[in-house]
Amino acid sequence: MAGRGDDPAGIVAALAAQARRAETPCGDGWMLWHEWGKGAPLVLLHGGYGSWTHWLRNIPALAARRRVIAADLPGCGDSASAPEPYTAESLAAIVGDGIRRVLPDGEAFDLVGFSFGGLLGGHVAAGFGARCRTLVLVGAGGLGLPRSAVAPLRSWRGVAGHEARAEIHRGNLAMLMLADPARIDALAVHLQALNAERGRTKSPLIAATDTLARVLPRVAARLAGIWGERDATAMADLAARARLLRAVQPGAPFLVIAGAGHWVQYEAADAFDAALLQLLG
Repeated sequence: MAGRGDDPAGIVAALAAQARRAETPCGDGWMLWHEWGKGAPLVLLHGGYGSWTHWLRNIPALAARRRVIAADLPGCGDSASAPEPYTAESLAAIVGDGIRRVLPDGEAFDLVGFSFGGLLGGHVAAGFGARCRTLVLVGAGGLGLPRSAVAPLRSWRGVAGHEARAEIHRGNLAMLMLADPARIDALAVHLQALNAERGRTKSPLIAATDTLARVLPRVAARLAGIWGERDATAMADLAARARLLRAVQPGAPFLVIAGAGHWVQYEAADAFDAALLQLLG
């Protein structure tokens, strides 16, 4: 990625060009999957109004060790929209069907879900039993816990001009996604704009419920959590997230990345990759 200099679109295109692509049914169209590397499967589910690019800074390091399979969730990125009305369960059913088609019958895998992807990941993992070995939640919603007060995000809709919209996306990143404004680089703004302007699934309505908390007791996988220390959605009570996971599985690892915000795997990519690989063993 460094070889592409300051060209965010080129960075995305270069990594996408290295991927193997797969399509699985989603509504009236297809759900898109990107794959890199070889070895034990590691499935990555991105956050709301995102795409596989939420993992852009992590894929090279992870794919050096594992077969990385990153989804565009239904109604996000290049995937088709899910049939309405959709729920956490119906969206997870589409994702789970995709995993069954992408992986050979019976092959075990690890699952990492960021934010809304963690919420869906809990439902997906519950449907796979012991075949899902590890479920790592990253800043996940749907836990039914109080969220920190976050200023309303500004709408880019109806704003003319690329630069004007980019400034709105930069401000939204500062409010919700990244803790340190100095880390909001051109690539982060490009990804936020690319993803937000293609997002169709209204994930915040589902994330505000306790749907993940209710399904976690049915998950056979080993549970773990990674949160940014300054996650704007949870900073008021990170300990409550750890207690909830450990109430389901006593001793579940809960790692906090110092100084990082909600999009912890982007803001502190090296620390996140090391923590995740340690959890996965």
